[in-house]
Amino acid sequence: MSRERSKGIVGIFILVTVLFFIFIFFAFYTVSQLKETSDVGEGLLDASKNSPIAVVSIEDEIKDSRKVVDMLLAAEEDKEIKAIILRIDSPGGAVAPTQEIYEEVRRIDKKKPIYASFGSVAASGGYYIGAATRRIYSNSGTLTGSIGVIMQMADLSELFKWAKYKQETIKAGRYKDIGNPGRPMTDEERAFLTDLLAGTHEQFMKDIVAVRKTRLKKDISELAQGQIFHGYEAKELGLVDEIGSLWQAGRAIHKELKLKGKFALRFLKPQRKKFSISEILQETEETLSHLRDKVSTKTSPAYLFQP
Repeated sequence: MSRERSKGIVGIFILVTVLFFIFIFFAFYTVSQLKETSDVGEGLLDASKNSPIAVVSIEDEIKDSRKVVDMLLAAEEDKEIKAIILRIDSPGGAVAPTQEIYEEVRRIDKKKPIYASFGSVAASGGYYIGAATRRIYSNSGTLTGSIGVIMQMADLSELFKWAKYKQETIKAGRYKDIGNPGRPMTDEERAFLTDLLAGTHEQFMKDIVAVRKTRLKKDISELAQGQIFHGYEAKELGLVDEIGSLWQAGRAIHKELKLKGKFALRFLKPQRKKFSISEILQETEETLSHLRDKVSTKTSPAYLFQP
């Protein structure tokens, strides 16, 4: 009886172990699909991996600069790559990573030409990055512009009062709990945040003018009130340079730089992380955290370059 019981325990242990590894591999596969990771260099999935024109994609909300900068650095160091196109399809994102990418684009462009191609939307932070390049190509229907800064937070004090929920806050520094959803914002706090955003807005406009001053048809202050333009309108205002698709842009660049060989584009992708259980668990946690952020109410200021 004891031997049969031991066999049963061993069987249950084996079953649990197998199910655990199935879950781990499923999580790894799911996260890999969500993040659409691939190798840079030899692992490129693009059939034209020897093309002298590299394409670095910036998609969705800009939350981090590392992956984009890593691809830019890889393209910069590759002697076979003669030009880089930033394919931007983003509504914007966080301030700091947007500025970090902008600065790297400006630096690399001095040694290796970087151009921008706008997809469906290249607004706010997406436009900010595009403005760092030497020429912007946009589809006529691209939504672009939205040059501005926004910060949003919720005042849930009346809801808390109705629910009889009492929040206690202990702080050092009178602005430390600014944006607290448990109370209305004071006039002093609102003025403080308005000045903060005005300073960032000024940086945004200054960086655009640094590259596009001679091309803008109106004063930047008129164009930087958060308006969104179609691509053809943006061209008329000097916010973009040419109307054309990614491939039209690529062919024009290929001709302009007198590149040898048949025209093709090399699509770079972020480098795949090495397989490890710790990395899988970390990726899974990041994905779950991202999903929680999407459905939860933010209790701190969202400080973004986006529409």
